[in-house]
Amino acid sequence: MEMHVVIMGAGRVGLTLANYLVVSGNDVTLIECSKGLCGTAAADLDALVICGNGTDVKTLEEANISDADVFVAATGCDEANLLSCILVKEYDVPKIIARLSNPDHEEAFKKVGIHDVISPELTAAGYLEKLINRPKIADLMVVGKGNAELLDITIQNSRVVGKCVGDLSPTDDYIIAAIYQNGEMHIPHDNWVLEKNEKISVLVKTSAVKKVTSVFI
Repeated sequence: MEMHVVIMGAGRVGLTLANYLVVSGNDVTLIECSKGLCGTAAADLDALVICGNGTDVKTLEEANISDADVFVAATGCDEANLLSCILVKEYDVPKIIARLSNPDHEEAFKKVGIHDVISPELTAAGYLEKLINRPKIADLMVVGKGNAELLDITIQNSRVVGKCVGDLSPTDDYIIAAIYQNGEMHIPHDNWVLEKNEKISVLVKTSAVKKVTSVFI
């Protein structure tokens, strides 16, 4: 289903997001106050690029904000992102997403009803931290609001080798979601017997990642 998405900010985050959305068949309008970035965006994207300020009502209306399905405030300035989100709320846009640079400002967004707040910098830092502290685990994705993760784990712990999936999963902390053999993914049944060096995907609560990974590694 095609969506009309309005993005404020044509920096690396905004431009990359806009490109993904255009490629997937969405109608994208990009707002940027820098003439240089506007020129770059217009040359790179099959999208409407408006050179203006996303904190200005006239600019938002030029972007047909009232018809938007999603608004994304993607500049590197938290204050500008917050102000634009407050203005956009008046147009009853179904989904509003804000980029956050300083995590101390998250509460300000929540107070005005903006709960979809994303920090690319914190996400990248968190991923690097996991690569350092969890060298034997491949993180596939963060699920929900960050309270769960889908992990790719290779079984090493001899205590689980030879056991059936149903003997170990599901629990209150995790569920074995998939098993890979010969490059193919399988949804395991309860009687599937786990083998050493078998790769599995585990959906796990973030708070229990360390405990759960020790079960298999």
